[in-house]
Amino acid sequence: MLEVFGKLAAAEKTNGEQREEIARLKGLKGRPTIKPSKPSGMDNATEPAKPAKKEKRRFRGKVTPRVKVEDQVVKVAVAEGSRFKGHEPFLVQDLVISATATCYQRERWVTPEGRTILAPLPEGIDGHFGPELRRFVLMQYHQGQSTLPRLVTFLRSVGVAISKRQLQRLLTDKQESFVAEAQDVLRAGLETSPFVSVDDTGARHKGKNGFCTQIGNDWFTWFGTRSSKSRLNFLDLLRAGHTDYVLNDAAYDYMRRHALSAPLIASLAAQPQTEFADQAAWLAHLDRLGFTKLDVTPNPVQVATEGALWGSVQSHKFLCDAVVLSDDAGQFNVGHHALCWVHAERLVHKLDAFTDRHRAAQTRVRGLIWDFYARLKAYRLKPSPRRAVTLRKQFDRIFLRRTGFVTLDRLLTRLHANKAELLMVLDRPQTPLHTNGSENDIRCYVTRRKVSAGTRSNDGRDCRDAFLGLAKTCDKLGIAVWDYLGSRLKVAGHIVIEPLDRYVRGRFRPA
Repeated sequence: MLEVFGKLAAAEKTNGEQREEIARLKGLKGRPTIKPSKPSGMDNATEPAKPAKKEKRRFRGKVTPRVKVEDQVVKVAVAEGSRFKGHEPFLVQDLVISATATCYQRERWVTPEGRTILAPLPEGIDGHFGPELRRFVLMQYHQGQSTLPRLVTFLRSVGVAISKRQLQRLLTDKQESFVAEAQDVLRAGLETSPFVSVDDTGARHKGKNGFCTQIGNDWFTWFGTRSSKSRLNFLDLLRAGHTDYVLNDAAYDYMRRHALSAPLIASLAAQPQTEFADQAAWLAHLDRLGFTKLDVTPNPVQVATEGALWGSVQSHKFLCDAVVLSDDAGQFNVGHHALCWVHAERLVHKLDAFTDRHRAAQTRVRGLIWDFYARLKAYRLKPSPRRAVTLRKQFDRIFLRRTGFVTLDRLLTRLHANKAELLMVLDRPQTPLHTNGSENDIRCYVTRRKVSAGTRSNDGRDCRDAFLGLAKTCDKLGIAVWDYLGSRLKVAGHIVIEPLDRYVRGRFRPA
């Protein structure tokens, strides 16, 4: 009887393991595995252990209001003969939300010549809604991630007579200055930064699926929503608003690297014209040279256009010596390209292992990668040529090993082929090892997309991209978005905030 129970228990255990394996292969949720507490994520797991600290009693910190504190004496009736012992302060912060309406009686004069003169409106008044209301609307919609119906409901509840259409106009009409400033921020970042981190996510515009591309680093953030996420689109975004196509050494080098035939490159170089104002002029030039009639691989028109776009980027002094850090999406592979280590390790982590031997090999390789990643982090803090040589050799030992797990070995070979991009940090220590910054930046766009879906007009699309990017840039520069909007909208008593591109240029300090 005991033998039967033993066999039954063993069969149930095997059956349970098989069910979990089938669920895992189907992508279904299995039984939760309770693991001991430890740092999560590749970056956290490579942090050195912090020494234990003695627990200290926590006290409330000193409250320092950002506004002027008004003193008000509170009196109390006391018995005759009591002694006054001073005052005991009790700080209270409050918020006053109220609607006001002002009718400006503008003087109107007629000169002896018959010309009418009308008294100008006060500074900051642009339309029938004041600068404070406009600042509040922009702040709540873009940084507060509110919705248009909720804003309308709130404004009406405090006494503002406003419709949904009027509120929509406050969000999108006459915002060219903000869109232009966002463009200037991008140009400043591309001109001065030692690296940019890039990423993209899905977007909806005019009822169609599109893509929003993020470009930024520790000092700025910029968003651009387009219908495609191709390399042509990315190179176009890197021009930062310029529309020209340029044939120069950078353009020809790009064409050679992407296998455009030498005779075609020679035909382009033989022409006297090297700059083209817009896409129509460039495509007409290619048509005259017979590029559009060729049916070969790679597509001559596409490669030549990408090269001319890259030539334009370089001619405007954008990304001349900067690194482009990405998650290995092909469209971002331009210029000095670096890869994210977290995404590289994730490929190893996501491999399906079917035997204990395969799982052991996978765990071993992941441990080696994590250890190597920790050494790279230490190298960024204290780089040296000798350590760089050692790290290159260690990289080869990790990614050229053979584990007996065929799928894992193929993946390691593939990652080793990206050695130059994964080890870009050895030559340029300022380059981060991951794209966490991009993923953090683009999260606000994802939230906006979930809250308000897509955009309907080009102005709405451009305003959404501009304000989200400007708000992120303000956060990185330590500028309150409320103060920034007050300065731009000429709110009475506003703090003067210089154009953000000046702060971006000032943050960069050459090594």
